[in-house]
Amino acid sequence: MRIMRVALAVMMLLGIGVHFAAAHHSAAAQDFSKRVEIEGVIKSWEIAKPHGTVVLRLTDAKGARDIQFETHSRNNVYRAGYRDGMLKAGDRIKGMIAPNRDGTEGGYITGFVTAKGDRVGN
Repeated sequence: MRIMRVALAVMMLLGIGVHFAAAHHSAAAQDFSKRVEIEGVIKSWEIAKPHGTVVLRLTDAKGARDIQFETHSRNNVYRAGYRDGMLKAGDRIKGMIAPNRDGTEGGYITGFVTAKGDRVGN
């Protein structure tokens, strides 16, 4: 009976570990061999774990629409030069993105330049 309890406990712990490993978010959906420049107005900006997100209002030949992009983690964005308060809703930015591999709009912002000329990332 004791062996069965130990085996059950081990299986449960392994199951929890697999769950957390599967929950890790990856940037594999983006093509980092390509770089696309975008320009838009920030609708929302959140730096959180494991990655940040920004929703930009883009206006081009396709019309105006809101698109969500992913960013680096808080630690990486800060090391790249970002500081709290640097961006807020309504600000215009130029961003460099790794586009989504499946061709859908969006991607991973690897760097941006603010309207004031502050540069973060590449």
